[in-house]
Amino acid sequence: MSRAIQGRGCLPWTRLGPCLRAASLPGAAGGSFHGKILSGDGVSLPRSCVRHQGGPRGPPAQRGSSRHGLDHLRTVASSDAIKKHQKSLAAWFSNQPSEERQFGPSFSLDAVHVDPVIRESSLEQILKPSPELTIQHQLQRSSRRVISLQNLFDADACGRQVKNVVLYGTVGTGKSTLIKKMVVDWCHGLLPRFELVIPFSCEDLSHSHVPISLRRLVTKKYQHLRDVAPLLGASNLKVLFILNGLERLNLDFRLAGTELCCDPSEPIAPSAIVVNLLRKYLLPEASIIVTARPSAVRRIPGKYVGRYAEICGFSDTNLQKLYFQMRLSQPGSGGEGSGEQENLVEMLWRNLERQNQIAAACFLPSYCWLVCTTLHFLYFTRTVPPSQTLTGIYTSFLRLNFSGEVLDSTDPTAVSMMKYVAKTVGKLAHEGVMSRQTCFSEEDLRQCFEVEMKTESELNLLEVFRSDVFPFFLTPCVQPGREHTFVFTIPAMQEYLAALYVVLGEKKTLAQKVGKELSELIGKVSEDAAVVLGIVSKVLPLRFLPVLFNLLKIFPRFFSRLSGKDRDTIARTMAEELFKEEDYYNDDVLDQINSSILGVEGPLRHPDEAPDDEVFELFPIFMGGLLSRRNRALLEQLGCSIKNLAALEIAEAMKKTVIRNSRKGLPPSELMDYLFFLHEFQNERFTAEAVRSLRTVNLSSVKLTPLKCSVLASVLGTACHEVDELNLTSCNLDAGSLRTLFPVLLRCKVLHLQLNSLGPDACEELRTLLLHAKCAVSDLRLSNNPVGVQGARHLAEALAGNRSLSRLSLLHTALGDRGAEEIARRLPENQQLQELNLGYNSLTDASALSVVEVAKKHATLDKVHLYFNDISEEGKRALHSLRMERDGVRALVFLTAGTDVSDYWSSILSTVQRNLPFWDRERVCQHLALLLQDLESSRRQTGNPWRKAKFLRVENEVKRMLAKLQHGTL
Repeated sequence: MSRAIQGRGCLPWTRLGPCLRAASLPGAAGGSFHGKILSGDGVSLPRSCVRHQGGPRGPPAQRGSSRHGLDHLRTVASSDAIKKHQKSLAAWFSNQPSEERQFGPSFSLDAVHVDPVIRESSLEQILKPSPELTIQHQLQRSSRRVISLQNLFDADACGRQVKNVVLYGTVGTGKSTLIKKMVVDWCHGLLPRFELVIPFSCEDLSHSHVPISLRRLVTKKYQHLRDVAPLLGASNLKVLFILNGLERLNLDFRLAGTELCCDPSEPIAPSAIVVNLLRKYLLPEASIIVTARPSAVRRIPGKYVGRYAEICGFSDTNLQKLYFQMRLSQPGSGGEGSGEQENLVEMLWRNLERQNQIAAACFLPSYCWLVCTTLHFLYFTRTVPPSQTLTGIYTSFLRLNFSGEVLDSTDPTAVSMMKYVAKTVGKLAHEGVMSRQTCFSEEDLRQCFEVEMKTESELNLLEVFRSDVFPFFLTPCVQPGREHTFVFTIPAMQEYLAALYVVLGEKKTLAQKVGKELSELIGKVSEDAAVVLGIVSKVLPLRFLPVLFNLLKIFPRFFSRLSGKDRDTIARTMAEELFKEEDYYNDDVLDQINSSILGVEGPLRHPDEAPDDEVFELFPIFMGGLLSRRNRALLEQLGCSIKNLAALEIAEAMKKTVIRNSRKGLPPSELMDYLFFLHEFQNERFTAEAVRSLRTVNLSSVKLTPLKCSVLASVLGTACHEVDELNLTSCNLDAGSLRTLFPVLLRCKVLHLQLNSLGPDACEELRTLLLHAKCAVSDLRLSNNPVGVQGARHLAEALAGNRSLSRLSLLHTALGDRGAEEIARRLPENQQLQELNLGYNSLTDASALSVVEVAKKHATLDKVHLYFNDISEEGKRALHSLRMERDGVRALVFLTAGTDVSDYWSSILSTVQRNLPFWDRERVCQHLALLLQDLESSRRQTGNPWRKAKFLRVENEVKRMLAKLQHGTL
């Protein structure tokens, strides 16, 4: 796993100072130390540590017995203290950050941890310049020995005992998580080599400059170890110190910079304690493991390091698969059954086996976490509104990896690592998005990173970035023919960083940059001048002084107006990218993300085949998401500040353009993207105003997953207006989807639910909908759904109590005679229905005529569709005899009406043609042949030439359709 799973901000050893001042962590004893105590081999204390409690001193034997008894009591107390220490560390380190709660209540570090590959290294290999600073390249060329975490302190190749280990790796390889797992293992007795483990955060130590002794430092951070601290340096206690994040601590190993100290009770600077521990001058018997980024490894002289070990991530794809199985198969993680989770893992594994770009990305354990989190968001989101946003997932991912990180602690500017990434990598990402480019040459990288490097400090920062952070974001392309180019490790990360680059206002012209700096300078000068002029004006009442003071304020005010124009530019960019017409007919962005992770089933693309155009539809969505309050709060922790006023001004500037473009009638996939943008934006007032303009919502053929249903319900739920028409044809809906969308469906007048495999359970949800007192549905279309008899029973109950429905289409819904009888039985109780479509339902004469008999007596029902049913000639003649003016109902069964063409012939044929892809073609051919015979018979019976011409026209339409069906061209 990666440090993204339990990021720096969530690990107890990264913030031990402020946390443990309020509540110190106790612990428990290790197995070997406890066994030694029970066997009577007490730990001998120096004479100075033994206190005598009053009274005369007895004979030597008595004094020895007394001293032994006191030593034994101290040892027992120490054992209890270490037990408490173990217990508290285990509880503390088992706490999961909020980002992990989505994976279910059973999720824990023990349940899902997969150890990354660790390879033994050397200082020469670390300092050796590499032509390609990417993890994948290093793994491919590496032939170094793999070493396990338990064997890090084994003797080296020369047989020398190893006391100091440096464990290093680039951002995202899993250093912190690996160390966390190591501590948990020790707490559970799985690391018997050490009797006491004491973790420290180098970041915490770097903030303390007050001299303190090692023993006092231990008891300050871990109060339960106050009985153990005197043993440090005074016994053969096997202690392991863990120093996490060496890059946060500035160490000076020169004797002139850090004096020698061997007394654990002497107060010295915390950095001096670390230096003397590593020198083995202080507690030479203690073992030390240090974690660091590659750039910080050289801060420790090689002579003080017994072993270098590099964390290489998941270089074995089997580790990736094991991680995905453990992570996505957690009980209670949100899936409805294990089958769905297993299918998800299987699809992901098949995509990884293709050796595409995502397999290269998953060398980094942190990206495995991001993949699992994104899949969990896509497949297991059921709440309304969704508990997360996609932008929030990416922002949390970066916070877990970069929160509180500075690029180089030795640099006086202390620039935030994420801020540096936004300026440099964000610029590269934005240029790629604007030119629709995903692959970047070395020249592109040089132009982006090195063109503005002017000072020694800037070059040093770039070098640290290249060694520590560059492989996290960019990796060599694995596509044939593009081996010498770089791509973003995860494609969506390019769009996220491009959006961050724009929203932070880093996209500026040279004039804007100079103007901002000059404005800040003049603003500071004007403040100082105001004080001076205020004093002078009291002594010398010169009239020109106030004028001069106001002139000094003009330029900052003028520039503030220009900065407002910058926010207008951001809003305009967002709106233009959101409604790009060339992207109108792509898949919606959620399907695009799903395909990028799980791949597309089917044959692989031929290497010579031209690639599809690159699509960047997530770019504007991420821009909107970054302006949400929660994401701005997370970005603040990363050193990337977006002010409330700036977010408000961008939203106001964007509102008119976005609402105007949304009224143009967007294609279904683009409309889904627009709704998802409003969800990511997380601005309820803005969303409500935008949604009120959507009177017709057409999402036909968009696969509405549970997540999309939640987004649709959440976004449309911000406004309480009635929707004139909601088209959800062929959207893969089920009963759960209808349940999620219930508040939205209540407010729809025309509701299209055709082609959704809605069975009896879904009809039960529709019954609840139609019987609701606030139901506004007047036209419900359920064609081509497996409603069946049970579903018809639910719908019949709904018809009996509904007061809004005027049209109901049950065309091709497998009703049969029994289903039609259920409808007919409850139909008299309805007082609003005007049109009922029961076509293509295998109805026979009896059921068809019974429906018509009920319809005759109905107060409002005047049209019943019965075409394409199994009606005999006698039944046809009975239905032929119906007359609207006499019987009050019109049955649409044929294309003829006596000796004339039916007024509804075009409606019947268009309905047939529209549904042909989903009907049994052989049966349709039979019905069309019967209709053709009926047309020919009626044409022969009439002598009116005008009517004959109409018959011939309709006959030709039927013959053309029949011919296309028989030849398979329709």
